Amino acid sequence: MLNQKLQLKLSQKLSPQQIQLMKLIQMTTAELEQKVKNEIEENPALEHGSEVSESFEDDPSEFDSDVNNEDINVDDYLSDQNDDYSQNFYSTNEENNNFQTKSSPSFHQYLDNQSRNLILSDKEKPLCEFLIGSIDESGYLRREIDDIIDDLAFTQNIITTKNDILSVLKKIQDLDPPGVGARSLQECLLIQLNKKASGKESILNSIKIIESEFELFSKKKFSKLSEKLNLSDNDLKAAIDEISKLNPKPGGSITSEFSNNTIIPDFILKIQDGELVVELNKRNSPELRLSNSYKNILEGYKNDPNKSKSQNQAVQFLKQKLDSAKWFIEAVEQRYQTLFQTVDAIVTFQKDYFLSGEESDLKPMILKDIAEKISMDISTVSRVANSKYIDTPYGINLLKNYFSEGMMNKDGDEISTIEIKKTLKQIIESEDKTKPLSDIELSEALSNKGYKVARRTVSKYREQLDLPVARLRKEL
Repeated sequence: MLNQKLQLKLSQKLSPQQIQLMKLIQMTTAELEQKVKNEIEENPALEHGSEVSESFEDDPSEFDSDVNNEDINVDDYLSDQNDDYSQNFYSTNEENNNFQTKSSPSFHQYLDNQSRNLILSDKEKPLCEFLIGSIDESGYLRREIDDIIDDLAFTQNIITTKNDILSVLKKIQDLDPPGVGARSLQECLLIQLNKKASGKESILNSIKIIESEFELFSKKKFSKLSEKLNLSDNDLKAAIDEISKLNPKPGGSITSEFSNNTIIPDFILKIQDGELVVELNKRNSPELRLSNSYKNILEGYKNDPNKSKSQNQAVQFLKQKLDSAKWFIEAVEQRYQTLFQTVDAIVTFQKDYFLSGEESDLKPMILKDIAEKISMDISTVSRVANSKYIDTPYGINLLKNYFSEGMMNKDGDEISTIEIKKTLKQIIESEDKTKPLSDIELSEALSNKGYKVARRTVSKYREQLDLPVARLRKEL
């Protein structure tokens, strides 16, 4: 039996240009440069402008064509007017163009370059490439081997076995930095210790500790460790000292080194005559325009009285490429506007801090505060804050570092949680490591300094600072 029913459905879809804009906003300056390069290579209708970008004001005149039953307004692409997109909020200072100390490969490229020296069969090479791509920025392979096998089968049509994967992984684990490709902290430490193995007693004891008593070690139950492995206090301390020299995040140092070399601030903040001046880095404003060659072809088409079917098809192709180029240029320009509005609102909100550089002057500020100020969606502000750097007189920082919640101190003044976290970190750094403070004791210490913070909140802040619990901060 057939049934009919009327259903009213409301849905909201983003246009291709809106999706492109969201992606562009999230890109770093270096990523934008690569994106522009790729677009120019893929779309011959887009090119670098020698002077300024072309204007895309619609011309009301229409030129009729029966290409795919769709009118093409050729005049839209033939405007000779110029519109200078390099407004006064862009940095025109040449010194702002280059912040890289040198050109460096990414962490994964670093591993990939080394892997070329490995002796691999034709079957192993794609496995090696896939495994390296699966290693996270800390240097760990956190995916299950079975999941990797399934992914290889579904995405690359490569059928392999667990033994094949483990064989290639062992070769990757011989690469630099030591410990890379480990699947756990225990394996990471063992890889590093085995590379250092030279018959030295302290290292041999370290291997025994990590290999057989890792749980006792991780919980810092030193007396039980000493008893189970029959080690003297001095031998145990020497072994623990060897382990403390290891890197629990082997990819971290490499990633940090490369990141430091490739950070390109999106904004430059200066203090001139007691006033804050913020500019967009000039590298954020590539000069783009529609291809003159393409526009000349369209001009010829417009003036040709006898248009063949093949000409109409060619023009349809040209129109698609020109539309794509227009969309990209407009999205890049909108990106600039969005970035500047956001950073200007942040700098204005935190004016006292940017003038003094004192963290105590940082006001509590959440994404909603800025979103309301510039009438934008919170998600848009989040995209800018999470991926954009600003160069200030006090260093280069991510914009998101200036966001924090607020809390009242004992005097009734609202202060930023950034200030509280800084104080908490100082307390932990100065504690007696043989008797580290519990979260309750840390809460009391903060209270004595004027910050009334509950134990639960202390735990949350400590975890955000990547600081372990008291038991794991204990030292011999």
